[in-house]
Amino acid sequence: MTRASRFAPDTAARPYDWKEDAACRSADPAVFFPKDHGGAAPLVEREAKSYCARCPVVDACLAHAVAVPERAGVWGGLNEDERRLLRRRAQRRARRAAARAARGKSGTNSPPT
Repeated sequence: MTRASRFAPDTAARPYDWKEDAACRSADPAVFFPKDHGGAAPLVEREAKSYCARCPVVDACLAHAVAVPERAGVWGGLNEDERRLLRRRAQRRARRAAARAARGKSGTNSPPT
């Protein structure tokens, strides 16, 4: 098999990247980091979230922000505090599910006393 030249143009199909379809693609990135705007932060955050409200890939953006996790800014329509709460809730659900599964394996369905 011949090896392609390292100088050959990249003609391979690229995998889909949700960022290409984001409503915020052409927006000023500073809008999505409202805490950098001091007293105007609530207005700037509202503007950022307005992009998210009309974005076709908001779910993918939020999934990325939670998985990475992005620590600052508005991602997927949520600010950093809202995403932190979302992660905590998901962790609690996972712990509860693991505890239920452990109880089920031990043969008892009643909670520990």
